[in-house]
Amino acid sequence: MPKHLILCDCLGSQTIDAETIGQATGLACSRVHTALCTREIAAAAEAIEVGDAVIACGQEAARFAELAADLGQPEPHCVDIRDRAGWSDDAAAAPKMAALVAEALVPAPQAKSVDVISDGTCLIIGRGSVAFPAAEQLADTLAVTVLLTDDADLPVSRGFETVRGTLKSATGTLGNFALHLDALSQIEPGGRGGYGFGLARDKAETSCAIILDLSGNPPLFPAHEKRDGYLRADPGDPNTVATAVFEAAQHIGTFEKPLHVALEAQLCAHSRAGQAGCTRCLDACPTGAIQPDGDHVTVDPLICAGCGACSALCPSGAIIYDAPPVAFDLRRMQVMAETYISAGGSAPRLLVHDDGHGAEMIALAARFGRGLPADVLPLSVGSLAGFGHAEMLAALALGFTSVDVLTSPKSDLDTISREHELASAMGGDGRIRLLDARDPEAMADALYSIGAQPAGTDPVLPLGSRRQVARLAAKALMPDVTHPVPLPVGAPYGAVLVDTDACTLCLSCASLCPSGALGDNPDKPQLRFQEDACLQCGLCATICPEKAITLEPRFNPADMALAQIVLHEEEPFECIECGKPFGVKSTVEKIMEKLAGKHAMFVEGGTGRLIQMCDDCRIRAQYHSEANPLSGGDRPRPRTTEDYLSKRRDH
Repeated sequence: MPKHLILCDCLGSQTIDAETIGQATGLACSRVHTALCTREIAAAAEAIEVGDAVIACGQEAARFAELAADLGQPEPHCVDIRDRAGWSDDAAAAPKMAALVAEALVPAPQAKSVDVISDGTCLIIGRGSVAFPAAEQLADTLAVTVLLTDDADLPVSRGFETVRGTLKSATGTLGNFALHLDALSQIEPGGRGGYGFGLARDKAETSCAIILDLSGNPPLFPAHEKRDGYLRADPGDPNTVATAVFEAAQHIGTFEKPLHVALEAQLCAHSRAGQAGCTRCLDACPTGAIQPDGDHVTVDPLICAGCGACSALCPSGAIIYDAPPVAFDLRRMQVMAETYISAGGSAPRLLVHDDGHGAEMIALAARFGRGLPADVLPLSVGSLAGFGHAEMLAALALGFTSVDVLTSPKSDLDTISREHELASAMGGDGRIRLLDARDPEAMADALYSIGAQPAGTDPVLPLGSRRQVARLAAKALMPDVTHPVPLPVGAPYGAVLVDTDACTLCLSCASLCPSGALGDNPDKPQLRFQEDACLQCGLCATICPEKAITLEPRFNPADMALAQIVLHEEEPFECIECGKPFGVKSTVEKIMEKLAGKHAMFVEGGTGRLIQMCDDCRIRAQYHSEANPLSGGDRPRPRTTEDYLSKRRDH
């Protein structure tokens, strides 16, 4: 059954062209209501009972959800076309409204999550004057232990435990914190008068589900605000302490933890044979959720906060943002651009923002200011850092004339800036901008000041992995460029340069290359290279014994980047016995020059000839030589029964 779009102009504060929206989206539109959430709520109830309603109102989504629950119907789909389109100084917003409705109806993949169980065991760290009142408030809800950091008098109440010690380390997350302490002393509960502490002991281990840190010391974890179950407050600020205590009381029960990223370990280029290669994700992860694991890395999904930086920076696609997948965002952008154009719009611009700060900025700009320009289409993403160079380039390739990324105070600006610089160098120069607006008015002014943009690239359909999407989009944005363009240092695209005078064709680089960009030729001494596959992980340069390899960050849009080229080759040496080619001629000759007739092992007996033989001939020559290291003495004659009997007769 086709969906019905229920429209409302919000007390006449916006102009809605139902015919244009309906034609562009393929939805059957209702008449334009004026007060759907109040006076005309009966119309909303009727649409909800039909069961296929899409309500074009984001502000009152909760009200319509309650109405659906009262009617025993599924929650209706609500789309905000007012704050993001209708409330604007630009009146012609119908194409944009149609694009927003169509984008909201793109089927979202089912979110993946894992259950986290918190049993309510809580450790409060701090001075007695702050920790004890907090413990008394939480004792009825949680199982509280106070780790005392001063010599405060111990409370007479036994409603919670109190210990003293030095916290050496803390690991884990909500429901599963592991703690290591030295000089741990526990209360001796017996005797008359005040309580005292027992003997201290080192290397104590314990666990808890929640940590309430009121110590005022540096945080126990990196990016501590992203660590589930770790609550920290300034002990000198009663308001923040009260807020933290309230939040701690809510951290008991079963919680759903989203699985933000997916890992394909076999694609990881972290290291090979104990040699370090790519460390981009390790360097960028703010929470420490990513750790080395042999030749690959491992991601702790319970610590991962979903910032997405690892996915944007991973050159091989081993780590993929999965909440939602990248393909979902690409599909949303494609639908927005196509619907906007089909509804009569031209030269759309994309504004990428997060669900929190960015969405609030847009709402405030609409309610109290100029709103967004009619050609600026907002795209909300869960993680700005995860919207990397591939997505930025894909947006331009899909038909957007420009991409503005609205950063927030909590954004990972290092990763976002790095990806912006890379996308600009790969064809997006001047068309991709970082918008660091401190207030809604400044954001709107910046977008209006840019004005209408010329038509962009003829749309293409980016398919495949993020790396393939980036290449397809970059080629579309640079149709006349046939030579390599330089990229910033650390870019995941580039060439391998070989000093042929130093290279001995040992091929250690080819044997360890994680992506297969470097390879050999089984028929002759040759080092081959496919530029499109190179991750610029640096393993080849690290492993090269002659230090003959350097990396050149660049992007080659030409098709030759997809083909194998020969970086270095030499003549093979022919075996002096059978004539079969083996090894490198120059290398064998150098070894002969340095060893034959000079080294103690190659002075006599013509052993120097062994260097000039292939493996098979060398083994045969050694086996038949007088000093055969593989030979032994004559086999002893087997003893028989007659031998034993004759020995008895002799005695």
